[in-house]
Amino acid sequence: MVSKLHVVLLVLCALSLAQAQLRLFDLRASKLPSNLFGTADGYVKVFCGETSLGKTAVRKDTANPWWEEEFNYFHALENDEMKLEVYDNDLLFDDQLGVCQRQLQPGTHQHDCFLKKGGTLHYSYTLG
Repeated sequence: MVSKLHVVLLVLCALSLAQAQLRLFDLRASKLPSNLFGTADGYVKVFCGETSLGKTAVRKDTANPWWEEEFNYFHALENDEMKLEVYDNDLLFDDQLGVCQRQLQPGTHQHDCFLKKGGTLHYSYTLG
């Protein structure tokens, strides 16, 4: 006969490996750099692990874009890596302004990420 303690431990172990919903929201940037073509036309590509969750719309001619899109992923695990790639949309090829990477933790979090070529990406996520 299995004791109640063993059952509780099994349930707790299963919960720690359980998939959770990731919600990424409130994506915005500040002070994106200008280039030869003028002010940045920024957008963000979103990944959880190796899975692409999509990309935002391009916000034209603004160093301080805000994106309305929210991204949801129902197969996220605690400590999965979320990656946000920030680009400047250009005529011939898009310039990568920087990459933000973070291991997911339960709860709601707000972060600022300083981009390699200048500017800051601000975002919030919930895992739960």
